[in-house]
Amino acid sequence: MQAIPENALSAIPLAVCLTLFSLSACGGSTDTTSITTDAMNDNRPVSIDPGDRPVRIASSLPDSDLKNALLQCDATTMKAQPFSIGHRGAPLGYPEHTLESYLAAAVQGAGAIECDVTFTKDESLVCRHSQCDLHSTTNILDTALVQRCSIPPDYNSEQPFAAVKCCTSDITLAEFTSLEGRHDSVNRNASTLDQYYAPAMNRTVAGGPEHGSLMTHAQSITLFDELGVAMVPELKATLSANGADTFPSRATLADKLIAEYETVGINPLNVSIQSFDQQDLLYLAGAAPAYAPNLIWLDGRYTEPNFDTLDGSTWQPSMQSLIDSGIQTLAPPIWMLLTLSDNGEIVPSPYALAARNAGLQLVTWTLERSGPLQDGGGFYYQSISDVIDDESDMYRVLDVLAQDVGVKAVFSDWPATTSWYAHCRVN
Repeated sequence: MQAIPENALSAIPLAVCLTLFSLSACGGSTDTTSITTDAMNDNRPVSIDPGDRPVRIASSLPDSDLKNALLQCDATTMKAQPFSIGHRGAPLGYPEHTLESYLAAAVQGAGAIECDVTFTKDESLVCRHSQCDLHSTTNILDTALVQRCSIPPDYNSEQPFAAVKCCTSDITLAEFTSLEGRHDSVNRNASTLDQYYAPAMNRTVAGGPEHGSLMTHAQSITLFDELGVAMVPELKATLSANGADTFPSRATLADKLIAEYETVGINPLNVSIQSFDQQDLLYLAGAAPAYAPNLIWLDGRYTEPNFDTLDGSTWQPSMQSLIDSGIQTLAPPIWMLLTLSDNGEIVPSPYALAARNAGLQLVTWTLERSGPLQDGGGFYYQSISDVIDDESDMYRVLDVLAQDVGVKAVFSDWPATTSWYAHCRVN
């Protein structure tokens, strides 16, 4: 198997890349006479290549039908997998929500890709995981725009980055697009900027670029449409920054979101809008009913002190109430859908069974985000941590999610892992 192209930009058709960036950025000559008619009409999607990571992980599974299925697959017949969603692209090896990360996700066989949507000071929609994460996901601290941050570094302190906060709403769209994306890993206790940025070098998957090209929401739509993947935007929470009280309303942001799909003429059934805020979805169902069938409620009720996936009396609203409100797809973190049987087998949780019995479709998050699984897997595996001690356990978990829980799709930080499973085991 070939590795994912080192220069991710070269994986996209030249005509598409040129609509978003310069010729030199797309790997072409700065001599415009070199652009041939054939190149400009080349609208073929990227070639799918999952790389060797999925097989390497699967090889350490205990002997089983699952292991045989994963190791005996033919990569040459692999197609994009609707089951596999690129979570922020492919951030295990590429800076999240960048062109390079999105292209890597497409190469890895993701059938859908996520753009988390927030807004700039001039209310333009952009792809960032959070309204206030620029200090860790971009190079803003190394630019003159640092002084525009809600809380810039305090270089009079021994720990100048302890409270730093830089938001998309601090800067204009033009200023946002002047920045570069970076891997989201920092040391807030650092005394220098180099030390602050240093943790990003210790990534699970090496070889990807250190920096990437930021994307607007509109650019992501154009890109995903050309790549032939479904679109999974998430309407992010509005956070307080700089004491501002004039942020756009949730309805305004939702309307802008829909307008950008309609401007391009995207089929609403190719768009699955997500939010942790149920009110966002209820508004969208009324304001843009064509998008209603694919709305996804991200279930964050695990933050409530009495919530228990084993006890239905703690689920407010109930599964039936969600159906009655018009919610059709529920998306909890992986651990909420799983529990252990009396003999230590991974099985669907009562929460998962109740959701399925109520008629809800299930999507879950996020595979390949926990890092090494030798110590129980952390947050995403907490309900089954007693049987998680090897990287290959993610495939055992994925198999239960697909075959027993019946999830329709899984977000992954390295979509090749999920795409390979779907190619070998779901189709």
